[in-house]
Amino acid sequence: MSTGDARLPQFLVDKKQLAEGETFAFTCHPGVPCFNSCCADVNIVLTPLDVLRMARRLEMKTLEFLETHTSNPITKDLQIPMVMLKMKDADAKPCPFVGDEGCTVYEDRPWACRMYPLGMAIPPARAGEEPKPLFFIFEDDHCKGRFQPDCKQWTAQSWRSDQGLEAQDELEEGFRDLVSHPWFIGGRTLDPKRMHMFYTACYDIDTFRSFVFDSSFCERFDIQPEALQELKTNDEALLRFAFRWLRFALFAEPTLKVKEEAVERSQP
Repeated sequence: MSTGDARLPQFLVDKKQLAEGETFAFTCHPGVPCFNSCCADVNIVLTPLDVLRMARRLEMKTLEFLETHTSNPITKDLQIPMVMLKMKDADAKPCPFVGDEGCTVYEDRPWACRMYPLGMAIPPARAGEEPKPLFFIFEDDHCKGRFQPDCKQWTAQSWRSDQGLEAQDELEEGFRDLVSHPWFIGGRTLDPKRMHMFYTACYDIDTFRSFVFDSSFCERFDIQPEALQELKTNDEALLRFAFRWLRFALFAEPTLKVKEEAVERSQP
């Protein structure tokens, strides 16, 4: 597939695609002349785990973090909700979490920051086809990290491993299954109610937890007591569960089991 493929996001169509095993040179540290220059006036899309980790690091509820530090762009082609990190209102529009010595939330920095200078795209689903991620290199003029004497050579796999992305991607596999779901073939979009459902379950995990435990949810679904107990206290387990529930709620997939008595009550 060429980088000009119409199925790719527009921001990637002119980027250099990496072949499997191909290497690139890169380093980033305070000694690089452009250090921190990429941390301003930039569009950073946040994943569900990004929101969760940053909210917990800042000791905030997910809803408070979303309202304080994110925005939600709306376009006519948007198939699912998108959450973006909000830059400061200063002239340079710096990231709210960048300091003189670098990122102040580095251990919990967003997926996009970990990936740079790599980009990744998952082509839209096609019937009977498993979407395979494609990797690209951003060759931005402002970035000097490709030309330093201490540059290391990386493959997409070795870079992702070094940046802790493999573990994050494993946890968010259910999220990728949602956004690349065959239901969206042909440009189908969620209605406002399902958009809100998707947004809450994926990003506002604290509100989703209240939905699970403070409503009739547990009376309707057959969930083992030990699993329920884990969902009360383990944020990442709840996030995985949220992805499963959305497949049930949005696409009518049998990812959850409805209790027999709940089925009987719903019958006329």
